[in-house]
This record gives sequence, C-alpha cells and structure tokens, in this order.
Amino acid sequence: MALSIGTPLSPHATRVLLLGSGELGKEVVIELQRFGVEVIACDRYADAPAMQVAHRSHVFDMLDRAKLRAIVEAEQPHLIVPEIEAIATSELLLLEREGWTVIPTADAARLTMDREAIRRVAAEELELPTAKFQFADSFEELKAAAATLGWPVVIKPIMSSSGKGQSVARTPADLEQCWAYSQTGGRTGAGRIIVEEFIEFESEITMLTVRSANGTSYCDPVGHRQVGGDYVESWQPHPMTTGQVEQAQSIAKRITDRLGGRGLFGVELFLCKDDRVIFSEVSPRPHDTGMVTMATQVWSQFALHARAILGLPIPHITRYAAGASVALRATDRLVSPMINGLAEAYAVQDVDVRFFGKPSATARRRLGVVLATGATAAAALVKGKQVAAGITLTEAH
Repeated sequence: MALSIGTPLSPHATRVLLLGSGELGKEVVIELQRFGVEVIACDRYADAPAMQVAHRSHVFDMLDRAKLRAIVEAEQPHLIVPEIEAIATSELLLLEREGWTVIPTADAARLTMDREAIRRVAAEELELPTAKFQFADSFEELKAAAATLGWPVVIKPIMSSSGKGQSVARTPADLEQCWAYSQTGGRTGAGRIIVEEFIEFESEITMLTVRSANGTSYCDPVGHRQVGGDYVESWQPHPMTTGQVEQAQSIAKRITDRLGGRGLFGVELFLCKDDRVIFSEVSPRPHDTGMVTMATQVWSQFALHARAILGLPIPHITRYAAGASVALRATDRLVSPMINGLAEAYAVQDVDVRFFGKPSATARRRLGVVLATGATAAAALVKGKQVAAGITLTEAH
C-alpha cells in the first residue's frame, strides 16, 4: 500500500533519511520533494550535493554505529535510504529488526557493500554466470590466485565503489603495484580482495531494474564505458540481441528478487561475443551510468526510485529518446570548483549540463555530467563528448 504523504516540516510529515549525499542522492532528494516528502540528508562531509537541496542535514561517519542509531532515533524517519556503501550495515540490520524500514532491505545493503558476500550469493547460491574468482588476504595469496586464474586478472577491494582500489594485472610484474592500490583505495582501508579472471567482453551494460508495488520492470539497457573501474560515459539504448535481453532480465530478476524490498537496482553485466551474458555487480540504488535516463525517459531512474520506495505502482517505463551521458571529471585537486563553457554547451541543440556542486574534488572525481539526445545513442554520444571537451573545471580564486 502506498504511503499517505504529509506536509513537510509538520508533525505529519513523511520523513526520509538519506544515508549518502552525492550527486545521485541529490536527484533522489529532488524527486522525493516533488511529492512533498521531508528529506534529511547525511554524509561524512558538509555541503554535499544532496544536502544542498534537502530540508536539513547531518555530517557524521556512517560507519559509526552509535552515531547512526542516534540520528535515526532523533529524526524518526519513515524510510531509511542508503545511497552509498560505507554504512554500518550491522546497525541497519538491528534497526530493521526493531521495525524501521530500510530501502530496499538492510540485508541488501549488507550484501552489496561486501563483494565477497554478493559474489557468493550470485555464483554459489543463485548459480548465475560470473567470472571465475578467488579471494586473497595477503600478497602471497594474490600471487597464487593470479597464477591459478591466468593472465590478466582484475583485482578489487572487497569493499569499494566507483573503481576505487580496482586495477588490472597483466603480468606478474604488475601485482605488487596492484596489491598496494587495493589496500589504499577501498572503503574500509587495507584488507581482503577479490581476484577475478579478465572477461573478454564485447560491451558492458547496466540493467536498471525496478521492484515496485506492481512487480519488477526494466529500463532499456544502458551501455557504458569505464576507465579504471569508474564510469566515464553511458548511452541508452544499448544494442542487444533478443537472447541477450532475455538473459539480462532473467539475471537481474533473480538477483533483485534475492535482495528483496523495493526500489531501483543497477545490475552490471558483461555481454560476450558468443551471446553470453555474465553477471558483474549490483547496486541497490540508482546507478551512476543511469544518469543518462534524465535525458531519455519520462521518469528518470531517480523518479522511478522515488516512486518505488514510496510504494507507488509503476505501470510502464517510457523512453522517449536515444541519449548519452558524459562525465565531467576533475583533472587536479580543486577547492570550490567552477564550471566554465556553459554558454557554448547550451548553444548545441538537445544538450543539457548538470553541475553537482561538490565543495571540493580530487583528480578524477566526477563533478558534473553532459546529457545529450540524438537520432541514435551513438550520435548522442558523439555530441555529448564534443560538448564535454569544451567545458573546463577550475578552482575558484
């Protein structure tokens, strides 16, 4: 049953506590506020993008169990919505058992934060097709795993996001550097890693999958390109055979059914030359590659997420255009970043630019996105890349 939504900032408000306040969370806040939902945004740093559009905010380390509980008890939210991985999921599990509602579920947040847990569920419990993999707790175990799996191998921290700590070792000489990066780039510091065989895939896609009041539905497949494990561009629709679409939707439904709850999930998949589809990862929240849907769909992935978590039905997902997104990333460390070149960007037909408003950035950090539509996704991508090339990100002086 859908929630009855009260007036924000009143005793009858419908309150959502957002755990993580980046650019994806910002769009979720905007969509929730269209319904009159009162949103409280949280993150580990002040003035994060979602905080700038929320009703109020809290700054704290969400891995701190006591602080997380204190915020929940103080705010009394109807829904707790994790938007990042670095959260004390053990406390979320306790809160859920006490009657608080976690989106999609506390167990989904726990499983997907931990690459070992979600890979074991996918490969061993659900028997989904995945890359061969091993886990390693030391450099010596990494060397043994790589020798067993064969070259090249992909190395990732158990807990990380946006490609942080992820690298590819093509020869034994690469292992030491890859190991060092895996120990510094993860969400929770040094620790266990996953070592995967390198899949020779033709393309990568995200199957945006929505669990709502009236069942499971899918957006048209989103193709994407990553550099160093981080998304740099995406497009929709991605060309796929009927067989690939059926496999992709089947995998997405099986993994999201296992995770349960309601909301939008980003299911990452590899498409191989022999028409096989291989499961890679899943996020129980809007996906960075899905920002393209802000230009292509009647309801973007953020609008779909908001509707689903509020218990509203989603009878149909309508895509009205082919489009692409191109990430705008910092090339250096920036404080109070500024975006330049907007007049030239908006002189191009069917282009939009989103500047996230992050207070600072390190090199490679995503600060904005160019959205473009065109006759085809490929044409939109060409346009988006041309526009992005004319935009610069600088530090305020």
